[in-house]
Amino acid sequence: VQLVESGGGLVQAGGSLRLSCAASGNIFSIYSMGWYRQAPGKQRDLVARITRGGNTNYADSVKGRFTISRDDAKNTVYLQMNNLKPEDTAVYYCNAFVMIKREDYWGQGTQVTVSS
Repeated sequence: VQLVESGGGLVQAGGSLRLSCAASGNIFSIYSMGWYRQAPGKQRDLVARITRGGNTNYADSVKGRFTISRDDAKNTVYLQMNNLKPEDTAVYYCNAFVMIKREDYWGQGTQVTVSS
């Protein structure tokens, strides 16, 4: 499984960004896809995830502001981020989880910077 992210950038507080993650390879083995983020000096944390069945879950800090969705025809997952805050600043990583192997796959990461 290969993941390619796009859509990061610099935005002012209150603004919006949309991240995209295109999957290729053995996509039929993917159980869930999601977004994680890592700020400098901090651990990588889950932001949002969507399963093959369409179930979603979000970090409490982004509920009501971020929305994860997918386009199966394009093998792409999106993260719509609204009302961004400076504390959302981080490198955002796309993740795919293959349950049968219990393996995680990661994209290269995309920087999101929110200025106050």
